[in-house]
Amino acid sequence: MTLNGTMLLSSARRLIALVAILAAALLLTTWTGAHAAEPIKISRDDTALDLTSTTEIYTNQGEAFQVSTAAGADGIRRRIEVRASSENHQGDWAVFALANVSEEQLERVIVAPHFRLVDSKLFWPDLGSQRIISITPSEGFALDRQPSEEADVFRITLNPGAVITFVAELSTPELPQIYLWEPNAYKDTVNAFTLYRGIVLGIAGLLAVFLTILFVVKGTSMLPATAALAWAVLGYICVDFGFLEKLISLTSGDQRIWRACAEVALASSLVIFLFTYLNLNRWHVHLGYVTLAWVLGLGVLFGVAIYDPSVASGIARVSFALTASVGIILIVYLGFNRYDRAILLIPAWALILVWIFGAWLTITGQLDNDIIQPALGGGLVLIVLLIGFTVMQHAFAGGAYQQGLFSDLERQALALTGSGDTVWDWDVARDRVVTIPDVSQKLGLPPGSMHGPARNWLPRLHPDDRDRFRATLDVLLEHRRGRLNHEFRIRAEDGHFHWLAIRARPVLGSNGEIIRCVGTIIDVTEQKNSVDRLLHDAMHDNLTGLPNRQVFLDRLQSVLTLAPTGDIVRPTVMAIDIDRYKQVNDALGIAAGDNILIALTRRLRRLLKPQDTLARLSGDEFGIILVSERDPAKVADFADAVSKAIMVPLNFANREIILTASIGLASWVDQQESATSLLNDAELAMYRAKRAGGNRVEPFQPAFRSFGADRLQLETDLRRAIERKELTLVYQPIVRLADAEIAGFEALMRWDHPKRGTVPPTEFIPIAETSDLIGPLGIFALERATSDLVHWQQYAGDVPIFVSVNLSSAQLLNNELYSDMRAILAKTQCVPSQIKLELTESMVMENPEQARLVLDKLKEIGLGLALDDFGTGYSSLAYLTRFPFDTIKIDQTLLRDGGAKRPILLRSIISMARDLDMQVVAEGIETEEDAIELGKLGCNFGQSYFFGAPIGGESVLRLLKERFPLTKRA
Repeated sequence: MTLNGTMLLSSARRLIALVAILAAALLLTTWTGAHAAEPIKISRDDTALDLTSTTEIYTNQGEAFQVSTAAGADGIRRRIEVRASSENHQGDWAVFALANVSEEQLERVIVAPHFRLVDSKLFWPDLGSQRIISITPSEGFALDRQPSEEADVFRITLNPGAVITFVAELSTPELPQIYLWEPNAYKDTVNAFTLYRGIVLGIAGLLAVFLTILFVVKGTSMLPATAALAWAVLGYICVDFGFLEKLISLTSGDQRIWRACAEVALASSLVIFLFTYLNLNRWHVHLGYVTLAWVLGLGVLFGVAIYDPSVASGIARVSFALTASVGIILIVYLGFNRYDRAILLIPAWALILVWIFGAWLTITGQLDNDIIQPALGGGLVLIVLLIGFTVMQHAFAGGAYQQGLFSDLERQALALTGSGDTVWDWDVARDRVVTIPDVSQKLGLPPGSMHGPARNWLPRLHPDDRDRFRATLDVLLEHRRGRLNHEFRIRAEDGHFHWLAIRARPVLGSNGEIIRCVGTIIDVTEQKNSVDRLLHDAMHDNLTGLPNRQVFLDRLQSVLTLAPTGDIVRPTVMAIDIDRYKQVNDALGIAAGDNILIALTRRLRRLLKPQDTLARLSGDEFGIILVSERDPAKVADFADAVSKAIMVPLNFANREIILTASIGLASWVDQQESATSLLNDAELAMYRAKRAGGNRVEPFQPAFRSFGADRLQLETDLRRAIERKELTLVYQPIVRLADAEIAGFEALMRWDHPKRGTVPPTEFIPIAETSDLIGPLGIFALERATSDLVHWQQYAGDVPIFVSVNLSSAQLLNNELYSDMRAILAKTQCVPSQIKLELTESMVMENPEQARLVLDKLKEIGLGLALDDFGTGYSSLAYLTRFPFDTIKIDQTLLRDGGAKRPILLRSIISMARDLDMQVVAEGIETEEDAIELGKLGCNFGQSYFFGAPIGGESVLRLLKERFPLTKRA
């Protein structure tokens, strides 16, 4: 081998060895995964050092961990290997190095707190746990753990000039803080914080107990909510300050659960306090539902905290911040609405916002020191203390009002607030009117439009009220005394006028002049409209709008007063009655009849001049006061024109209707004649025209008064008939359609006149209603019907029947009907449920409110109430629910209608009655087929001559014994 070959081989071997050394070094570096830590230099004067930033964290390194130590005094770096000492170790390690640069031995403690609020995060926060399992130094033995419930504490000893690397076995990958303390300094710090925590805990506990005692004493709703917040703060502080661990034994997992539950309780109690204190339910019911859902959601978090404390804690922290944000919005809004509770809560809530801002800086790590966490705990106690003072102030103030401990001025202010009236304040010196609340908004005007000088109100006042308004204010200022009591109309933005009423009194200055006028202004539009409607209804017909009989007589009397003064006024009274109007009404229905009357009213109005009067005297009777014509020939022509106007055909439902009228005329000739007598004369002439066949004009003649005399004689005979007991009752059977059995009877009155024979009720009942005889007749009918019913039951047994008795309008409107009915029932010992009182719709319509009150009282004592002639009166379905009827009687005109819609109408009426839990009686059944048809439709009873004619009381008794033979025996 040559020299060159030898040298080449030697160079190759060196190159291979160098590559092998480099590869081994690279492999060794990759396998260890941990470099040497830079040591922290410690001197004798260093009492506390934060090692957090210089500590290196290695995660997921397994059970064995190798690391290079820091260079010692000799500059040599060594590698050490540390193995896990706990089965729960997850492979997380921490490395730091310390160098004693002093010339003496140093004793120190390493402290790693279990929980630290700083940088704990808002979502999925770190709620604390054991941080360090053990610490192994590069020289010597493992460090000794010192007893502590709040932190991992290890004691170390550093020799002079020693450089030691420490490897900490971590239980979690997070190490929020690691401190190196001089032992005595650490002990003093712990004692100082313990004293502070004890003071804060004592204050919180006393505050919670005190508020609870206040709740027991006062009992207002805001006190338990405040006490709950105080107890929640106390619980949070107990957990945060580690006081709970001294009471019960807790693991690190238990501490996380307790801490999460404490934060959830704190968030829940704040929501409850805000809702209760501000009484949000009074402002809107939906706020109560939202609060309930919010609290229930937070309540669920108590269960979530057991499985995942971090999730529960994060949601609770967000809820606390949201509650504070929503609270400040509500407080500002309600404060502007002058809600005193909201105004009183502003300082406390401002402190809550400051606390939340500081807490946010803390948990995000922007505020980092050892004092902030206990300071936030003390801040919570301060918040509860301020809230407690606020609540007590309000509670004790409210208690004074509850006990009546307030002045007359306060009482007046409370009364004004409770009434809801608007304050009207006129500053006379500055001529400025202010209303609280602003009346402009009620009128639809921009806010503040009605504020300013009093003269600004004049353009919006009704033209008829402007002068009175200005004069009223001027008189008040001139006299400098009295009260302002004025009503006026003011135009709203929509053009409608509102009635406003001012009630105010002046305030005098030291010089005796009025300096301001203060009172209330209220909207009385509804009251004014109600009065106008009542006055109009009292003097006018509801259907046609014409004056009623009373107004007609009043105007006629006024005209008669002017008649004797000259020849200018010579009034003529016309009484106009529509012929066969009832037949048209029965054939076409009430709605058609009403439309016909309205059409006739329009026609008659066209014939009149402004000085003439048209009135509706009764159902189909009109009256005219003719003043515009004095010549008898022209008066006759006018009467003919009226007759022809009524005869003009009317088109209704594709049918042509031609009506005629009977017209009676009575002209003024006697200066002693009154309005009533003149109208009576015209009506006598009208009745004469009707008896003559109708469709004619009949002037009054004195001979017509003989008819009135006959009527007077009949009234006298009726009065004697009551005394002589010439009146009797007959009873027409009412049959149950389901089994054709007798269910009851209708009592009908008969008068056997000694000279005239039998007088029909249609002739003497109207006479009784216009006199004072209707009362005795009604009492007679009720007493006789109840006595006969009791008599039948004594001799025929307890038969299941009832008796119907008709009431007149005069009886219904009599305030003594209720007392009379109770007296009759007590006298005869009759069962109230077996008596039915029948009324027509027209009776009820005469005075609906009075009728409802009387019927309600009669229903209370157990009497049945039947609505008679259903389908022929007003037929307002509202009265079936407004009045306590339990039975309706279908009029015979509906049954005799042969039209195709008859079954549909009957089915609808019967179905409606059944749904209203009412019984149905059909009148005028003529055939067995009708009875079967009505029974199938659900009609309960039938009444007509088909089932039997009216019979006397003894005949009824025999009939009952035949139809119910076993009742007496049973």
